[in-house]
Amino acid sequence: MAPSSGPVRPARYLAVFAVLIAAVYALVFFTGDKDPSPKLGIDLQGGTRVTLTARTPDGNAPTQDSLKQAQQIIETRVNGLGVTGSEVVVDGDNLVITVPGDDSSQARTLGQTARLFIRPVVGSVAPSAGEGAGSQQAPVDPSAPVDPNASVDPAAPADPAAPADPAAPAAPQGRVFPAQDPSAVDPTPAPATDAPATDAPAADASLSDADRAAQEIADAKTLRQSEDQQIQQLAMQSLDCNAADPLAGNDDPALPLVACSTDGTAVYLLGPTIIDGQQIADATSGFDSQQAQFQVSLTFDSDGSNTWAQFTAANLQKQAAFVLDSKVISAPVIQGATPAGSATSITGSFNAQSASELANTLKYGSLPLSFVSSEAETVSATLGLASLEAGLIAGAIGLALVLVYCLLYYRALGLLTALSLALAGLVVYGIIVLLGRWISFTLDLAGIAGLIIGIGMTADSFVVFFERIKDEIREGRSFRSAVPRGWARARKTILSGNAVSFIAAAVLYVLAVGQVRGFAFTLGLTTILDIIVVVLVTWPLVYLASKSKFWSKPSVNGLGAVQQIALERKRAANKALAVKTGTTPSKEA
Repeated sequence: MAPSSGPVRPARYLAVFAVLIAAVYALVFFTGDKDPSPKLGIDLQGGTRVTLTARTPDGNAPTQDSLKQAQQIIETRVNGLGVTGSEVVVDGDNLVITVPGDDSSQARTLGQTARLFIRPVVGSVAPSAGEGAGSQQAPVDPSAPVDPNASVDPAAPADPAAPADPAAPAAPQGRVFPAQDPSAVDPTPAPATDAPATDAPAADASLSDADRAAQEIADAKTLRQSEDQQIQQLAMQSLDCNAADPLAGNDDPALPLVACSTDGTAVYLLGPTIIDGQQIADATSGFDSQQAQFQVSLTFDSDGSNTWAQFTAANLQKQAAFVLDSKVISAPVIQGATPAGSATSITGSFNAQSASELANTLKYGSLPLSFVSSEAETVSATLGLASLEAGLIAGAIGLALVLVYCLLYYRALGLLTALSLALAGLVVYGIIVLLGRWISFTLDLAGIAGLIIGIGMTADSFVVFFERIKDEIREGRSFRSAVPRGWARARKTILSGNAVSFIAAAVLYVLAVGQVRGFAFTLGLTTILDIIVVVLVTWPLVYLASKSKFWSKPSVNGLGAVQQIALERKRAANKALAVKTGTTPSKEA
């Protein structure tokens, strides 16, 4: 008796697969850049190599531990899944990033410091247009929100041809910075600034020596604070937000900072950092339907969450600035205390892409160092399209030989094998194109090898199914009854074999690095698609063939030899039974 698993509806399986194909290619041709070509790896199309020079606040050489940490963070940013084909290596005091394609902006963006600090806002003014320190500036409403401009790269100098010297002090624009000697800045206030007097009061002669020393220290501290305030006011009024930023993510979080907003509409005087971006536990992007804008949501670790809760509770109706690479991306007014453990949102003029990029950058970590792009060059393909064509031709020849063998051995059933493999290749191609858009998957020779092996395993699944059908026919069943029974037995074997292959690919993906991960990724992908094609295409087509008189002919399905073996076994069994019972075998036997 045939296994009772309910009525078989092959049309439903085929309809599901048709919907899958239609969905994949609708996404290919009607979404994104609509280019139906997969992204190729460095070994096939070449790439761009960008050298990033590290710099430190004190001008000293960076430590190797900091460079290795930066290398790991950048690798995670660009190659979190290990399938983009990008390379990040440490070269002395530099990081060298190589990405597929000829667009160097992607590699430069990878080196964005993304150092996020949360600082209290002390004051703000409108930015100067480069007129100098003597011009009076109109005050800015401190409660006005600051919208980030996604097109601004705060980590990149304004003139790429003349990058900032990492060892040079950040004296331009009067920035408050440890490498700058405050005495080198003229402490004379601008005409519009009412700065406190800087003359120290005379010491009282009646005081004791200890009291006099304490008074001198207090007077010196007051004088220094007055000078610092004058320097800060001067810096706020003279800072040109359109000029190259000498800090660009290299500011000292322990010192006050004068910084521009990302859109250049305000200059802020900020206090020392209260929360470091490295205290971010997670960052996500999304659309706020209430405010009708995209936002980035942050959650901090336990220390950062407690600090933020205390700060918001003590600073109601005051501004807190989110400073990314020495630029204020948002300076919201604290409307209420944020409980510990709750998420905090960064809002502004984000779009979906800029919000996602910022969230990913903050999620994967801020770099421990600041970098400037010092060199960019084009890297030629190590193998080239000729090698790709040779590999594809070799794969096509091997696949053609497999199909010829199937046609000779399985006759018309070999046509079903060819159709299934063609549909499997169609699905794989579409998914590869989409993965290139969604996760920047690049196809290199290692990935192509994984695809070929995976498609070969799909052919193995067909062989297992067909041989199970033959086993049922050898036991005396017809082609029509042998198909469902053979599928019930072959299904377990196919699933078990693919499960072992997928586990092997997953282990290899986790443990390997570089191009080997791309091989493991494509092998695991085709293993999953193998199951989909066998279940939704091959099994329904063979079942429909078993119901057809034409396909049931031994000369068509290639099962005549197996049916002959079954007939001979039946005759032998009848003869044995006749000898045992002493009767005459029937003519059929």
